[in-house]
Amino acid sequence: MAKNDGQTVIKKYANRRLYNTGTSTYVTLDDLAQMVKRGEDFTVQDAKSGDDITHSVLTQIIFEQESKHGNTLLPISFLRQLISYYGDQMQTFVPSYLEQSMHAFGEQQSQIREHMAKTLGDTPLSKNLQAPMQLMEEQIKRNTEIFRQAMEVFTPFGAISGAKPEAKKTEPKDLDELKEQLRALQTKIENM
Repeated sequence: MAKNDGQTVIKKYANRRLYNTGTSTYVTLDDLAQMVKRGEDFTVQDAKSGDDITHSVLTQIIFEQESKHGNTLLPISFLRQLISYYGDQMQTFVPSYLEQSMHAFGEQQSQIREHMAKTLGDTPLSKNLQAPMQLMEEQIKRNTEIFRQAMEVFTPFGAISGAKPEAKKTEPKDLDELKEQLRALQTKIENM
């Protein structure tokens, strides 16, 4: 199998065809989606330039999944909020936050499934996802609040838009206050 640092290399040609160098076969975006679900690691390279285009291909897979199945994972409010971070000073912090949140979500999902299996065994009730979904929604709300609070740390002159009015900070009245806020911000960043 042709691999690049332990990853299968998928080559994308100008005609949009994808070639799996590990299996020596042409694959589709659906095949790549299945590889992701199975936990297989791969990179996608432009066949002509050799550029890594994995990000754009994975984004394309998400777009197609959202378009064709009717069961969307990304609510409109989330998409709007995500778009609003492009070009914003917070853009650099969003990817790591989302990555950590998805990692925590995956761990919690596994724990809930294990708990349901131990508690209820293999019954139709254990396969009902209503209770686990409520737990996930609560965790998402907690993660969103933590994210909002984290973003406030990086906006020294006030809370991010959409925050509760009582959480907004007042603008400093003199240079000494501003210096003190910057020192406090630096300390918080170093502690992270």
